[in-house]
Amino acid sequence: MKEIGANSEKHNNLKAQIALTMERENLIDFFPIMQEGFHVPAQVPCTVRDILSDQFGLSNEYISERITTIFIDGKAIDSLDDSLIRNNSTIALSAAMPGVVGATMRRGSYYAALRGAITFTDRGKADAGREGMVCVKLFNMLLTELGPEFLNKGIVMTAAHLSDFFLQRPDSFWQGCREALINGEHVTPTSLKQGNTFPANGAIRLSIAFI
Repeated sequence: MKEIGANSEKHNNLKAQIALTMERENLIDFFPIMQEGFHVPAQVPCTVRDILSDQFGLSNEYISERITTIFIDGKAIDSLDDSLIRNNSTIALSAAMPGVVGATMRRGSYYAALRGAITFTDRGKADAGREGMVCVKLFNMLLTELGPEFLNKGIVMTAAHLSDFFLQRPDSFWQGCREALINGEHVTPTSLKQGNTFPANGAIRLSIAFI
């Protein structure tokens, strides 16, 4: 995952905003970004429950029944209410994973004690938050369930990362791109592949509307 620099991670420091309208079948093309990690603005520090419910807009039912495994900065959590997310934290979300490993990593699992040093321990109450960034990673069924919503709202990537992503897209990706705008101005979709239609450095906000 390419890092978002401290001076370019806020919305008002974005170098460009790119909006695409894509066919629904092309959602799979964005899975690598979803799994590798993308940045979204957030009020931090905050609890895991706060960011999932109040900031990401997920229902308590979905959180409790669907998102069974959560990692913060690579460590599994058990508590939604006192595990803290801070600026530039990485939160990874997964539905149930199979096998003993999946059971061990599951939130509140009977086997949680087996995790040892890979259990998240940053706990406490969050003070008044301020605008920052968090990195989100999605896995298995959450890719198709939550991915489109995050993409529709907009994610933040470095220009270099986005340029590499566009460069590697196959022809089917560009055939499925029905509209492309940079800062509200129409551009030809394939011009994005050339990488000279948006700044080469800094942070870019990418939003996708699927049809």
